[in-house]
Amino acid sequence: MNSQAAALKPVAAVSERDMANAIRALAMDSVQKANSGHPGMPMGMADVATVLFSRFINIDPSAPNWPDRDRFVLSAGHGSMLQYALHYLLGFEDMPIEELQRFRQLGSRTAGHPEYGHALGIETTTGPLGQGISTAVGMALAERMLAARHSADLVDHFTYVIAGDGCLQEGISHEAIDLAGHLKLSRLIVFWDDNAISIDGPTSLSTSMDQPARFKAAGWHVQSVDGHDIEAVAAAIETAQQSDRPSLIACRTVIGKGAPNLGGSEKTHGAPLGDAEIAATRENIGWTHAPFEVPDDILFTWREIADRGQAARHAWEQRLAASPRRQAFESAVAGNLPDAVFEALGAFRKEHVEKATKVATRKASEMALGAINAATDLTVGGSADLTHSNLTITKGMDRIAPDDYAGRYIHYGIREHGMAAAMNGIALHGGFVPYGGTFLCFADYARGAMRLSALMDQRVIYVMTHDSIGLGEDGPTHQPVEHLAMLRATPNLNVFRPADIIETAECWELALKSENRPSVLVLSRQNLPMLRQAHSDENRTSQGAYVLREPAEHRAVTLIATGSEVEIAVAAAERLETEHGVAAAVVSMPCWELFEEQDADYRKSVLGSAPRIAVEAAARLGWDRWIGDTGAFVGMAGFGASAPAPDLYRHFDITPEAVAAAALKLII
Repeated sequence: MNSQAAALKPVAAVSERDMANAIRALAMDSVQKANSGHPGMPMGMADVATVLFSRFINIDPSAPNWPDRDRFVLSAGHGSMLQYALHYLLGFEDMPIEELQRFRQLGSRTAGHPEYGHALGIETTTGPLGQGISTAVGMALAERMLAARHSADLVDHFTYVIAGDGCLQEGISHEAIDLAGHLKLSRLIVFWDDNAISIDGPTSLSTSMDQPARFKAAGWHVQSVDGHDIEAVAAAIETAQQSDRPSLIACRTVIGKGAPNLGGSEKTHGAPLGDAEIAATRENIGWTHAPFEVPDDILFTWREIADRGQAARHAWEQRLAASPRRQAFESAVAGNLPDAVFEALGAFRKEHVEKATKVATRKASEMALGAINAATDLTVGGSADLTHSNLTITKGMDRIAPDDYAGRYIHYGIREHGMAAAMNGIALHGGFVPYGGTFLCFADYARGAMRLSALMDQRVIYVMTHDSIGLGEDGPTHQPVEHLAMLRATPNLNVFRPADIIETAECWELALKSENRPSVLVLSRQNLPMLRQAHSDENRTSQGAYVLREPAEHRAVTLIATGSEVEIAVAAAERLETEHGVAAAVVSMPCWELFEEQDADYRKSVLGSAPRIAVEAAARLGWDRWIGDTGAFVGMAGFGASAPAPDLYRHFDITPEAVAAAALKLII
C-alpha cells in the first residue's frame, strides 16, 4: 500500500457515490474561493470519472511518466477542477490541498485550464475546445505504432478522453473522429459529457446533431448510458475495452449535478455557485464537511487506487528488464536521435556544396529527409493529402494503415488541423519525432494546434511548402503573404525559410535538435541555386542570420533576404557593384528567432551600420525591426495573382533591378 494511503485511517466502507461527491465538493469550493472557474462539468462528470479511475485506469502518481500508463485527456479543459480534484485525491505529490485553494492564482499549479508541464500527470494542454480529443487521437496512434515495434508486452495501454458538447461542435473534432475511425484506434475511449447545455443555454439553440450517429458513421463503437448510473458506466467501459474500434460512450449527465437550484442550468457552467447554493448542495448530497475537507476514509479509498497502478508498473518494469527490446525501447521513449543522423546531414551538405545542386527547397527537404530517415527510424512522417507536393515520404517508408501500424508514414487526409493536433499527441506520447506537410497557406487551418505545439514545448516539425507567389498559377488563394508574419509572432516557434539545399539541411538539423520547440520549414516550389561558396562543418543557420556575401570595400548598403529571395539579393548586389560601384553585403536570414537569440555584438556584425533593404516575397510586417526607420522593403503589399512565377516576380517588382534601385535611392 502506498505511504499516503497507509497514513490515513479508514473507518467504514466508502461508496463510489461518496468518492464522486468528494470531487463535487472540491470543485465547487475551489471555484468559489477563486471567484472564477467552471464547476458544472466537474460536478456533472464526477460519477463517470470516479468509475473510470476507481475500477479501470492504470496510472501511478508516484511515477507519473511511466511509459505504459494509460493516458487521460480532459478535452473539456474548462472543467479543470475535475482533474485537479482527482490528482489531490489520488495523491500526486505536487497537488496538496493548498494547490486547490490557490486555483487560478498566479504561480499555482492549478491553472484555469490544464497545462502540460505545469503539474504532474497532465498529458496535454487543453482548453481550446476540440484540441484534447484531437491530440488524444495522436496519442492512441502512437500507442499502436509503438506496440507494433516493441510488442504488446511493453506497450498496451488505453487513452481515455472526457469531451463536452463544445469539443464535438468544433470542426477539428470531425477531422479527428474520422481519422481515428479509419485507422481503427481501438485503445481510444471517449466519454461524451452529454449534458445538453452550452454557455448560451441549451445546445438546441445551435445544434441538432445526432452525435452517436456521427461517430458510428466514422467507424466508431458507440454506447449511450446514464452518466450517473455507476454500474452502467462501468459496464460500458468494459465493453469498450473489448472493441476492435475506437469507442464513444455518450454519458447523459446533469451539469452541476447535486446543486438543487442551479443544477441542469447554464448558470453552473462558468461561474461560482455562490455561498447559498453551495450550502444547499452540501445538504442535498449529504456532504457535511467543511470546505476543502475530505474525510480520511474517502481519501484512503481514493489513494488505494494508486496501488493498482503501482503494481501494474512494477510488473511492466520486470517485463522491460527481461525484454531484448529494452535498449531500443528506452532510447525511443527518450527521443534520443543517434549521432548517425547528424553525421549523415554533414556528409549531405558537403556533397551538395561540391555538386552546387540546384533544386527547390521542398526537393532539398526530401533529399535531406532521405538521409535522416535512413539513419533513424524514430522519425514519423506524413502529409495532409499533399505527399507528392510536400515531398515528405522517402524510400523505404511503409504506410500506416488500419490494423497495420508497423510503418512510419501517415496519410492524414485533407485534415491540416487534425494532422497538427495528432502530431502533438504523437510527440507527447513519446517514442517518435513527428513531421507533417501541407502548403504554407494552410497554416491558417492548422494554427490552433500549432500554437499548442509551441505552448507545450513539443518537438513537432511542420513542413510547409509552396511558400510564396513563387508557386505560380494556383493564384492568391494558395499564395501565402501574411503567414510568415503570423508564424514569426508565435512565441517559442522556430520559423525556417532556407535559401538553398545547404540551408535546408541545416534547418532540418536544427529542427531535430530542438527538443523543446516546434519548427516550421518554409520551402519553395521553384528551383533555387546553391549559394554557399564552400563547405563548412559549422551550421551557419544556427545563428539565424549570417553574411553570405561581404564586399571587399566598406559596405554602402546591406541587403537582407530569406528563402527564394536570397538569390535575388545576390544578383542585386552584383548589379550594384558592377554597374554602379556600390559595395553591397548580402545577409541570409533563414530564422529570425535564432538571430534574436544571438548576442548584440554578433547581430551588429551581421547587420552592419549601412542602410538596409529587406527582400521577401511576403508582407512587410516585422521587417522594420531589422531594417530600421531608414530602411527599405522589397516584397508584397497585397495578395498575389495567378500567373507563372517569373511573371509574378516581375509584376510585383521583386527583382534584382528593383532591389538595386531601392538601394541607390537610399544611399544617393
